[in-house]
Amino acid sequence: MYVILVYDIGEKRVGKMLKLCRQYLNWIQNSVFEGEMTEVKLKELVAKAKKFMKQEEDSLIIFKSRDAKWLEKEIIGQEKNDLDTFL
Repeated sequence: MYVILVYDIGEKRVGKMLKLCRQYLNWIQNSVFEGEMTEVKLKELVAKAKKFMKQEEDSLIIFKSRDAKWLEKEIIGQEKNDLDTFL
C-alpha cells in the first residue's frame, strides 16, 4: 500500500519521530513522509511511535492508498527530497 504520513510532535520528541519515519518511508518535507509499505510495517511504525508520543499533545496522521497512481501530487516551488536519486 502507498502511505503518506504527517506528524506534529513536541520539540523534545520530534528528533525521535524523524529518525523512526526515515527507517520506513521517504522524507518529502519537514514532518511529511511517503512511500510503499506493508500493513505489518505500518503497524510496527505506529507501535514504535506510540512508545514516545504524548497522545494528549502529539498527532500522527496517516493517509493510505492501494497504489500511488490514485494520488495526484503537485509540487509548487522546490521539492525538498528528490525521490528519483538512488545511491
